[in-house]
Amino acid sequence: MGSSPPLYLQIQQHLLEKIHGGDWPAHHQIPPEEQLARDFGVSRMTANKAIRDLVQKGYLTRQPGLGTFVTDRKAESPLLDVHNIAEEVRGRGHAYRNEVLTREAIEADDEVALRLGMRLGSRVFHTLLVHYEDETPIQLENRYVNPRWVPDYLASDFSHQTPNEVLVAACPITDIEHIVEAMLVDAQTADWLAIDTATPCLSMVRRTWSGEQLISYARLIHPGDRYKLRSTVSSRRD
Repeated sequence: MGSSPPLYLQIQQHLLEKIHGGDWPAHHQIPPEEQLARDFGVSRMTANKAIRDLVQKGYLTRQPGLGTFVTDRKAESPLLDVHNIAEEVRGRGHAYRNEVLTREAIEADDEVALRLGMRLGSRVFHTLLVHYEDETPIQLENRYVNPRWVPDYLASDFSHQTPNEVLVAACPITDIEHIVEAMLVDAQTADWLAIDTATPCLSMVRRTWSGEQLISYARLIHPGDRYKLRSTVSSRRD
């Protein structure tokens, strides 16, 4: 016979059932440690560990003097790294897919030529995709790629590899640049993201290098109520 899970894990399971089941929506205040300890017949230290672990995993947040609340677990991306959005979505236990809207070779206009460090009119690859989490659009990716460094980019099967995965496989990323701003989108973009044009959005311009070579320029647009960006900086010295 299998042994029962530790008591703190039983408390965690109870809390997660309330969160995932919708009984406790985002910003709901959970019972205090003292009450959980009484309900489960455990020490306050055990209840504290259960809550602390869920805070570290991002399910709960503590507000000093107020209590512990369910977090708003929007789709989240790190700001200082480049992660594969498919892995992010699946890592949250959700279904991922994308829809390719545009796949073409074009001549670089003023903005694209400047962003990619190329001559005006140079040939570049262009893709436009919508990324979905559980059938909800969470990102519009408008990407331009220097064909010199990724010549097979347009032939890629984006249903199996995201543009990020294709680029990393061809040219491992060594440097990135991110510029983030708030914006409102036009009617076409709003339609692709299934939002109203009055919905605030986050726009992130990303450029990626492999060694000395500038590989890609992309504008990533996220509905502000479905996405957040995270930046963590450590002051520790090795």
